[in-house]
Amino acid sequence: MTSLLERSKNSLPVVLAIALFFLIAFYIRTLPEAGVFLSNGFVRFGGNDPWYHLRNVENILHNFPNMLWFDAYTNYPYGTEQIFAPLFDMSLSILIWILGFGNPSPELVDTVSAYYPSILGAMVVIPTYFVGKWVFNRKVGLLAAFLIAIAPGQFLSRSIIGFNDHHIAETLLTTFVSMFLILALKKTEEYQITFEQLKNKDYTNFKNVAPYFFLTGLALSAYMTSWTGGVFFAFIIGIYVTIQHIVDHMHGRSTEYLSIGAVIIFTIALIAVLITPQLGGYGKSLPIRGLIAGMIAFPILTGISIFFRERKMNKILYPLTLGMLFVVAIIIARIFSPSIYSLVTRVSSFFTTSGGALTIAEASPLLSVGGQFSLQPLWYNFALTGILSILALGILTYIAVYRHNNREQTYLIVWSALIIWAMLQQNRFAYYYSVNAAILSAYLGIGVLDLAGWKDIKSPFEERTENLSQWLKRIKPVHLLSLLIVIFLLAYPSYNLVTQQTRGTGGPNGYWIEATQWLRYNTPNPGLDYYQSYEAPSSGENYQYPENAYGVMSWWDYGHWIEVIGHRIPNANPFQQGVGGRRNSIEEENRPGASTFFTAQSEEEATEVLEAVHPNPDKAGARYVVSDVEMATGKFYAMSAWTLDTDGYYQSVQTNTGYQYVPGERYFNSMEARLHIFDGSGLEQYRMVHESPIGNTQEPGYKNVYNVLFGGSLAEINTGYVKIFEYVEGAQVTGTAPEDETVTISSTIQTNQGRTFIYSQSATSDGTYSFTVPYSTEGPISGETQFDTAPTGPYIISYGGSQEEVSVSETDVLEGNVIEV
Repeated sequence: MTSLLERSKNSLPVVLAIALFFLIAFYIRTLPEAGVFLSNGFVRFGGNDPWYHLRNVENILHNFPNMLWFDAYTNYPYGTEQIFAPLFDMSLSILIWILGFGNPSPELVDTVSAYYPSILGAMVVIPTYFVGKWVFNRKVGLLAAFLIAIAPGQFLSRSIIGFNDHHIAETLLTTFVSMFLILALKKTEEYQITFEQLKNKDYTNFKNVAPYFFLTGLALSAYMTSWTGGVFFAFIIGIYVTIQHIVDHMHGRSTEYLSIGAVIIFTIALIAVLITPQLGGYGKSLPIRGLIAGMIAFPILTGISIFFRERKMNKILYPLTLGMLFVVAIIIARIFSPSIYSLVTRVSSFFTTSGGALTIAEASPLLSVGGQFSLQPLWYNFALTGILSILALGILTYIAVYRHNNREQTYLIVWSALIIWAMLQQNRFAYYYSVNAAILSAYLGIGVLDLAGWKDIKSPFEERTENLSQWLKRIKPVHLLSLLIVIFLLAYPSYNLVTQQTRGTGGPNGYWIEATQWLRYNTPNPGLDYYQSYEAPSSGENYQYPENAYGVMSWWDYGHWIEVIGHRIPNANPFQQGVGGRRNSIEEENRPGASTFFTAQSEEEATEVLEAVHPNPDKAGARYVVSDVEMATGKFYAMSAWTLDTDGYYQSVQTNTGYQYVPGERYFNSMEARLHIFDGSGLEQYRMVHESPIGNTQEPGYKNVYNVLFGGSLAEINTGYVKIFEYVEGAQVTGTAPEDETVTISSTIQTNQGRTFIYSQSATSDGTYSFTVPYSTEGPISGETQFDTAPTGPYIISYGGSQEEVSVSETDVLEGNVIEV
């Protein structure tokens, strides 16, 4: 009992320190809460995918406990199977359901969902401490826990309040996987387990080790059912097990514990994958095959090791044999088993992206800014710990190769190296590496303190013969100076970045919130219950939408906002569905979708794309088109990149400050420019129905370029940040006029912001004229678009010295009626 009390007293300061680090981490992550909980009661989640997680949670709670396995409310006209692995949303939904006593309010759903990532981010402190402690010592663990609590970059942004995405759960769960695996490896050093013991039913050592492998398997299961690409960490474990086999064999040690432990881990994970109905985007095939491959391969690795050791063969033959077997297996798979060969090649290029996918922020390489090599992202994500961790990794690797390394440190090396490999391909894995950077930097920092004499000074809780005052007398100025230097170098740069990076939360700005809410309340109901549990169509068939359903065409970035805030069905979404374009070669067909629509070089071409989006030739793929100024300026290049045809949109011109790239003729001919820069003036079947408040943007500069280079007369002003257009049949206005006369139809359009612009079309008469016009001069009708942007009066038809007025009803516009003048 006395020993237990003493251990509790010794552990109390550590527990208090970890609790303090947790609170620091949580406090940092909730600093921008005013930007999430807006004064008007709206809860603004960050980014894009957090909105779809909210969509999932809301749907689960309305159909509890059923998951939204198929969603007809996005990717119109096809819908989509669930993209996300289910555990993250299911666990959050269960928590909210419990807190709401089975009937949670919308306010509770939003509040818990907003704080959830901050809680998970703060919890990473706990396994980080134990990994640092069990790989090195308690001091490293404590410093690592502190460093991860104040870590900047993507680790912070993915766990900030309101960013309710599975990313932070990935980091938390993989750190738990590593924590339990490291503990299991430590136990195998104390309790050796062999096949012979299991054969003889001697489970004494096995019982002391197996629980930790079991916990590792559970943590890996949670990870693999929380992210669709969860086979990634199973791959890391598999690489480690292979390398540790080689290390142990070269040192004459048994490798049997590796096979037994790894098979336990992978078996548990495999069971979890098999019983989960769906795993989202990548599907279940790759993780199932990968886990089974590991379960087969690990005993083979051990069997070869045993075979070589019993025959006292040269140790170097073991890694050479493994390498040869791998090459031979690849060749055989290439010839006889394309599925297995595909498995290997998919793993090796798992995170490689190209073409339009490179415009996805989280999928671009880490050390790339605007396509150019840059070290700035390294500093942004890790501050000084990014550089110091690489140095520490080099030191550990040197020790492993030329001296002696334990199993836990070998795992840390492999884990860190593979995260770096993934991070260099896709910067999203920076939030994984923050844990490794914290642990490795703490290892280096404590090493410096030890050199300064701290290793000889135990804490007063360990040095039981001293009280606190006696212990403090042993602290010399050199000790304090070294401690201050280490803490300053490791912590201050991170703290400085954190103060900058917690000033905002991202997500839809006020313009988009206003525009999507307008869509929700001023456009016809698409005929689907937003909270419905939709039945997935049979294989090979399309989802059968109600007759009055329609899509909303916008860039994929905004799809989830349109769905979740606007309760309307987007064509394209942040899963990159409905984007269209090409993927691998300019020789491919330019598939219909958002990229092909907005880059189309004429209204006719854009309409062909819109019609081609829907498999039914009698239906259009969308009724509304939503554009924002970012699509018209900075994001336009991304839209063209998805078509793999980026030439000609911009041109080089001489200015007072040198050559600059500015929008060219091809850009101004694009549908996006026609809609946003020109307000859709002159278009026959597209009318502006609403615009958000006006923002301070690059729009006037684009208009200036058009006026200077192409003789335009556009007012060089900012207009609505977001503009909503409706695709309509258009009323046909016909009449007679003298042959060869230029006939013009025009009207002054007033937007809901009080702004006016001229809508006009011109044609040369051959004795008659005909115009298709999209605006109604008589206002909206019940059950249709309640537009607040409309003509201030009738259309004016003019030619020669003649003028005539003509009124057009909303029914005429929607049904394509002919109006004779």
